[in-house]
Amino acid sequence: MQDELQRLLDTELQAEALVKESEHKREQMIHQAREDARTAEHQFEARLPELRGAFLQKAEERAVQAVAEQDRRYGERSDQLRRLAQEREREAIGAAIALLIEPDRG
Repeated sequence: MQDELQRLLDTELQAEALVKESEHKREQMIHQAREDARTAEHQFEARLPELRGAFLQKAEERAVQAVAEQDRRYGERSDQLRRLAQEREREAIGAAIALLIEPDRG
C-alpha cells in the first residue's frame, strides 16, 4: 500500500511539474505574442510616412488628371462658343448688309 501511495505521490508531483511547465510555456507564448505585436506595430508605424506619401501621390495624380480633364472640357466648350459666336456674327453681318442693300425688305 505504501508503494501505491508513493506512486500516487510521484504521479501527483509529475502532474504538478507538467502543470508548472505548461504554465511557464503559456507565459512564454504570451510574452512572445506581445513582443511580436509590438514589433508589428513599430513596423507599421515606421511605414506610415511611406503609406501617407503613396496616398498623397495618388491623390495628387488624380487631382492633376481632374484638372486636365476640366481644362480639356473648358477648351472644347470655349471652341464651341467661339464657333457659335462667329456664326451669329456672320448672320448679323449678312442681315445688316441685306438691310443696307434693300432697306425696304427689313
